[in-house]
Amino acid sequence: MGRVEDVETVLTAELVVDGSEPRCPVISPDGRWVVYRIAPVGQVGERPVGELWIGAVDGSIAPRKLTEGAAAGRSPQWTWDSEAVFFLSNAKGGEAQLHRIRRSGGAMEVLTAWTSGISDYLPLLDPGLVALIAPDEPSERDQLREQERDDAWVWSESIRPDRLRLLDLRTGGIRTLAGLGDRHVIEAVQRPDGGPLAVVTWSGPEVDPGSFSPELHLVDPESGTSRSLGPTELETSSLAWWNAEGDWHLAYLATTPGGVLGGAAVFDIAVSDSGSAIESRNLTVGMTACPAALVQVGSGVPLVLVADGLDTAVHRLSPDGTELAEVARVQGELESLTASWSGDVVAALASTRYEPLEVYAGPPEQPLTRISDTRPEYRGIQWGIQERLSYRAVDGLALEGLLILPAGKSRQDGPFPLVTIVHGGPYWRHADQLQLQLGEYPSGQWLAAAGYAVFLPNPRGSRGYGHDFAVTVSVAVGVDEWTDITAGIDMLIAEGVAAPDRLGIGGWSHGGYIAAWAVGQSDRFKAAVMGAGISDWGMLAAAGEFGQFEAALSGSTGWEGVGPHPHDRLSPISFASKVNTPVLILHGGNDTNVPLSQGEFFHRALRHFGVEHEFVVYPREGHGIRERNHQLDILRRTRAWFDRWLKTPAEEGKA
Repeated sequence: MGRVEDVETVLTAELVVDGSEPRCPVISPDGRWVVYRIAPVGQVGERPVGELWIGAVDGSIAPRKLTEGAAAGRSPQWTWDSEAVFFLSNAKGGEAQLHRIRRSGGAMEVLTAWTSGISDYLPLLDPGLVALIAPDEPSERDQLREQERDDAWVWSESIRPDRLRLLDLRTGGIRTLAGLGDRHVIEAVQRPDGGPLAVVTWSGPEVDPGSFSPELHLVDPESGTSRSLGPTELETSSLAWWNAEGDWHLAYLATTPGGVLGGAAVFDIAVSDSGSAIESRNLTVGMTACPAALVQVGSGVPLVLVADGLDTAVHRLSPDGTELAEVARVQGELESLTASWSGDVVAALASTRYEPLEVYAGPPEQPLTRISDTRPEYRGIQWGIQERLSYRAVDGLALEGLLILPAGKSRQDGPFPLVTIVHGGPYWRHADQLQLQLGEYPSGQWLAAAGYAVFLPNPRGSRGYGHDFAVTVSVAVGVDEWTDITAGIDMLIAEGVAAPDRLGIGGWSHGGYIAAWAVGQSDRFKAAVMGAGISDWGMLAAAGEFGQFEAALSGSTGWEGVGPHPHDRLSPISFASKVNTPVLILHGGNDTNVPLSQGEFFHRALRHFGVEHEFVVYPREGHGIRERNHQLDILRRTRAWFDRWLKTPAEEGKA
């Protein structure tokens, strides 16, 4: 997919925010149809909205809207006969309920009225049954206490786990399967012969991966009886059954054992008819890429989506389950992979260098066909030229990244003001896709349109380069990954791309942490943007959603005794007295992943030391910024911040 050279459209903040994007494509079991959600990029009302669309895989029928009503259509799944689609919706207010609509359209059927809402669901091979994952409904006493505001929250009593339940479509009745006790149900998948459900549970609904003690179970959907397969690896997900010479196996994705941190791996266990399981085996030991998802295939072995450096590949498990074999590769990003019952046809979201995420489908061994076309207005934009970078860290480790040149410019026009954008995670990556994602602020092509060169590094700790590469940041966050980033900046300065006196840095989440870390380690940056970033690791371990994960990154929690603690030497707040760089701090007011106190702490420190900065809080927002006006503000504010500190008066006049 090449660049469009006929330039007519100017990239504005409204053009970025006021469009729609496809999400969660699901291919029908017969491989003929794809259903997907279309949702606006910027949320306008009090809740997210979206509609379901359907398209033919062979392109014989143009995509059309399947559901009407702005709030309709989350988490679509096909019925097994490919004639109808289930989905979750709260279109009529309240919590999400299960709905169904015929493929041909018509009225939406509301299938549940569960007061607490449906968290997830799974259509079973018995066409009359759907497995539901949902918390208990509030009792009359609970409702009365809430009305009377007598609702003290007691930690040991108030957390309600999601339970596994069965909806009988013939009667409308919902039956709770009690065999899992009070364990919190995360995911379920049925064996392709209509046998038991494989279920992942946590000890409770808290997110912190160091404390939820995951287990695997087999649940008989008829009797509701459960058999435990025992504890499993951290972050077990993406379950997929497969059969090898008459023996059933269960494959899944999980963190490579040895600690809370690390790259994902594909594991496999053989499950006997009695429900016992042979010890799991890691099928991706030594792999220098990172599996991202497993896709169950009804009549064959699972497909595996793999983040591989700057690209994405689709692998297939070998018939004996001993290895993975690549069957397709996409230059850029591929996500939300789904397969037909036979596995001969797949659908996914894909984005390449100059094309946004769209729905694609077709045989996995062939180039996929684009089904959706949600951003035709982008075809009139001249994007900044995007290059792949390969370079070496100071210790010789091979590294990759991306460079975006200012729109309409080439390397020969440099040097340019350079902004380095660090991705979140740190177990995430910059793929060779269109760099206009609103999940990471600032955005690469948004800055390139304003005359900036943009560097997007994948330092150690990133996803896509294997477990050993990912785990190196354990108890060393901000150390070698920081010199990995500066090595790339130095290379771009030496090559004449970057002006050494006009460097900026920014990022969101972990990228915001690196921006705050950078300005305490060096005065070479003239401006920084700290988006939802970490200033104090001990405070994050205490109050963030992923406490044990944060402690593994930084080396301590703070409760080990009188400090200083290991995390103090890796916390930007410890170096606030050395900051001279102007910093723009952005944070969601309701962020529970990286709480607002992280940004506020850094703001207070910079104010104390008289450092030029702005502190901006977005009400109602969590870790990601969803509301339209807030998204517009961030796009404009980040670019204006870099313009103020990195551009000459003449350059600002041209912007």
